[in-house]
Amino acid sequence: MLAGGAGGPQAAVAAPAGREDGVRAELRRLEASYQGRIGAFAIDTGTGKTFGHRAGERFPSNSTFKAVLCGAILDKARTEDPGLMKRVLRWTKKDVVDHSPVSGLPENIRNGMTPDRLCHATITQSDNTAANVLLKQIGGPAGMTRYYRSLGDRFGRLDRWETELNDWKPGERRDTITPASMARDLKKITVGDALVAADRKRLTDWMRATETGKERIFAGLPKGWTAGDKTGTGGVYGTASDIAIAWPPSGAPVIIAVYIQRPSADAEVDNGVIARTASLLVRGLGKAS
Repeated sequence: MLAGGAGGPQAAVAAPAGREDGVRAELRRLEASYQGRIGAFAIDTGTGKTFGHRAGERFPSNSTFKAVLCGAILDKARTEDPGLMKRVLRWTKKDVVDHSPVSGLPENIRNGMTPDRLCHATITQSDNTAANVLLKQIGGPAGMTRYYRSLGDRFGRLDRWETELNDWKPGERRDTITPASMARDLKKITVGDALVAADRKRLTDWMRATETGKERIFAGLPKGWTAGDKTGTGGVYGTASDIAIAWPPSGAPVIIAVYIQRPSADAEVDNGVIARTASLLVRGLGKAS
């Protein structure tokens, strides 16, 4: 996608404290006007500089876990099961859950799909049955949690399958993650050494092809930036999220994770808040004026 309009300390490249304080104040004002909670974290992968807001608080991961899930699938295929990506996996009509635009098609139920195609559907269209079929390959929700731990993530956890994992309420720990831990997970599987180069490219290509995130992080990036992302939407308490790897016109990519939530169970999703938060994170890193 092309936009239209954490690491260690790096004191030598840090943005001026006054500017950072100003951006933090803008984030607090945005959160107050939103009348909810915003969790956000960004990493400049070139300098290691980070910037965030409520970055260590738990939010429901919703479908953002699917990007890391496909990282786990690629890792298993590379290290344990060399034929996995070309193997045809199968499920039945009874296994199909809500929002399965690809895996719910009669021909795909009849013929099955490879993990390569399932990951494409899982990331680009957030296909829920595809995600469940992939989860079975790594040991279900518990296997997803183990993969988080293998990345050094102490916070991320998956407890339920799609679509039950979206049934969340404030204060609940099931199926949650922190913005900082998710951003660091995404960094490790897209530009770090958790996956080999060919698998990192495969994953970022899927994320670049995402069809669900154009009004979220992508919409808040400066002109000329490109991005790949994975969205999440819970359906209760206005929960929504987006995680992305974003490339400026020059220099190293930036990793961004944004999660939002409101106190009312029937609150609507506000994509604009995610976009504005992403814009502020980029400014907080000193990557935009």
